[in-house]
Amino acid sequence: MLDLVFLAFIGYVLLLGLRRPFLWVLLYVYIDIIAPQRIGYAIIQSIPVSLIAFGAAFGGWLLLDRKEGFRFSLRQGLILALLLYCWWTTGNADFPENAATKWDWVWKALLFALFLPFTLTTRARLEALALILVLSIATIVIGTGMKTVLGGGGYENLKFFVNDNSGIYESSTLATVAIALTPMIWWFTRFGTIFKPQWPVTLFAVLLIFACLMVPIGTEARTGLVCIAVLGMLLLRYVKRRVLFVAGGAVLGLTALPFLPPSYYERMATIAEPGGDESASTRVAVWNWTLEYAQENPFGGGFDAYRGNKFTYEMPVKQEVGNTTSVEFREVTDEARAYHSAIFELLGEQGYPGLAIWLLLHGLGVWQMERVRRRWKDKDDEAEAWIAPFATALQLASLVYITGALFQGIAYQPVMLMIIGLQIGLHNYCKRLDSERAKLAHSERLSPATERARKRAGKTQSPNAVTA
Repeated sequence: MLDLVFLAFIGYVLLLGLRRPFLWVLLYVYIDIIAPQRIGYAIIQSIPVSLIAFGAAFGGWLLLDRKEGFRFSLRQGLILALLLYCWWTTGNADFPENAATKWDWVWKALLFALFLPFTLTTRARLEALALILVLSIATIVIGTGMKTVLGGGGYENLKFFVNDNSGIYESSTLATVAIALTPMIWWFTRFGTIFKPQWPVTLFAVLLIFACLMVPIGTEARTGLVCIAVLGMLLLRYVKRRVLFVAGGAVLGLTALPFLPPSYYERMATIAEPGGDESASTRVAVWNWTLEYAQENPFGGGFDAYRGNKFTYEMPVKQEVGNTTSVEFREVTDEARAYHSAIFELLGEQGYPGLAIWLLLHGLGVWQMERVRRRWKDKDDEAEAWIAPFATALQLASLVYITGALFQGIAYQPVMLMIIGLQIGLHNYCKRLDSERAKLAHSERLSPATERARKRAGKTQSPNAVTA
């Protein structure tokens, strides 16, 4: 029955897209995030719904959509460069079969991020994509928040729609993305046009943000806690009543305390003492190995090059005997451990060139959103007042994602690549508005001069006419 519901919805949107091709872009975003083919039981698993939506999004734009405002930006060039470089390293990978498996989804995520800005030519489309991103993540987050509040959860115990700890359904990844999108959720309470800013929208947004904050608690994701702290510090730049904001954050933290299990405190304590946790100790060892590997392989070893690592390290182990606690160092040998950091993921897989492209791609995004915010922050007209806050929300999303990516191998996370597409689309949209204004101002400056020239021409012609 669930399969039929999903298929009926997908088929309905495909039909609607015959008149509005952009709907197919939104459909692919929904399918790529929620992955209904992994939620269903039988029929939908045998139908390549993701590939169908992917082809419809591209084909619809090429054949049916208007190409107004079409432009190719510098950041799209960087995405294309990263895509081609990943293709090259995949062909020369240390572990060809594993690299090919990861390449199967990475190329689609990068190609879609490259294509997405071409379709984002109006405010309505920018807002629609942002809304689909928020609601798709909300579909997962709401259930996670409810389970946490009702007493469920725990590290690697909180089950989502699928029993698969990968992609957006990986606990730390979901926590990072959920926190990154909270500024965007609040943006809809002030500037949304699809759902007008009214009290039901505000109430839903407040509850959804609370659910997003519950995700790091329910999943016991240490990265999520760090992302919350970073977002709180970044928001101090924008809030007017900072003391009230800090006090509200403290109250919210105290409110969450009853929902925290003892295991949460134990896991968060490893942030301050990473050496006492095997997972944290392994990360440090993998990072050291990656630095050495990059010195010998500056162009990277292709996807999943970490499978070649092997290292030995000492980890302190506490033993309690009565009232006495002793610490002894145990030698641990490990191998084929993942990078647990997007920075080292890029460095090991794509080498220094790939890491440089990735850092430049995200750095330019933060800088461009800052320029857009400063350029449009003083606009009072409803048609323009939304731009600066939208740029702020996208900038904060990038900064929170980069923070989370320092401790997770999520360099190619599709949701955040879609955020990059939104940033490029907004930047191109603002450049087009500035270009149109410049043309209008130029024509207005020329009009009086043209009129004076005509008057002078008329005066010089009159005597000649009388003489004749």
